[in-house]
Amino acid sequence: MSDNLVNPLDDPAADPFEIAASAASDIARLTGVDHHDIALTLGSGWGKAADLLGETVATIPATEVTGFTKSAVAGHAGTLRSIRARDGRHVLVIGARTHFYERHGVRRVVHSVRTAAATGAGTMVLTNGAGGIKETWTAGTPVLISDHINLTAASPLEGATFVDLTDLYSQRLRAIAREVDPTLDEGVYCQFTGPHYETPAEVQMAKTLGGHIVGMSTALEAIAARQAGMEVLGFSLITNLAAGIQKTPLSHAEVIEAGQLAEPVITKLLAEVVGRL
Repeated sequence: MSDNLVNPLDDPAADPFEIAASAASDIARLTGVDHHDIALTLGSGWGKAADLLGETVATIPATEVTGFTKSAVAGHAGTLRSIRARDGRHVLVIGARTHFYERHGVRRVVHSVRTAAATGAGTMVLTNGAGGIKETWTAGTPVLISDHINLTAASPLEGATFVDLTDLYSQRLRAIAREVDPTLDEGVYCQFTGPHYETPAEVQMAKTLGGHIVGMSTALEAIAARQAGMEVLGFSLITNLAAGIQKTPLSHAEVIEAGQLAEPVITKLLAEVVGRL
């Protein structure tokens, strides 16, 4: 069982992969499912997609699983859910994201991804709510992540660990997503540290660097997923235009509201995509 004050991942001498393996054993024991095939991390606005994936086998509080941290963000359920899809595969739905800005360390940020890999999942679907830089995007637009720029000055890789990220966000999986919705646009996601929203100057910097989407999650998790040998698909829900592009003040309430309004469309989209992976 995890504790926010005493977490095994906080011990620098501990092996994070051994802790992930223990977490996977906890999930198997608590859900009765020994192996998961696909994992989804559901960010702001994406939560109800799980209801359309198939039969829920078990829902457990994430804090009952080794190494997990209680979710500190509104819009995140704080649970892990095992779902049996219609084709018989098992999907692990992660509603307990730890953000970099919570200052628990990168190991805790990527623990859910490493745990998903330890359960057997070969595909990792990462979703988030984010700000858009393209002025043609409106609130409620789902966008595929084609690449990322990591602006956290951190990495989940420790020591002399070299991982190729050339095709981090799988072209094959993006093609499957476009079979479901040919109108899907894509863009480069920029992970800032947060929790403050980006300034207009920072948004322009991201644009100059080649970014199209700004947010506070996903990039570190994607790197960890690739290290674990998983194939990665990323989706951003554009909840607002980014600072300086949007002329009105930004707020987390706006993010939640945009997610709720877009929910019927994006959850159906995600469920159909997952069904084809």
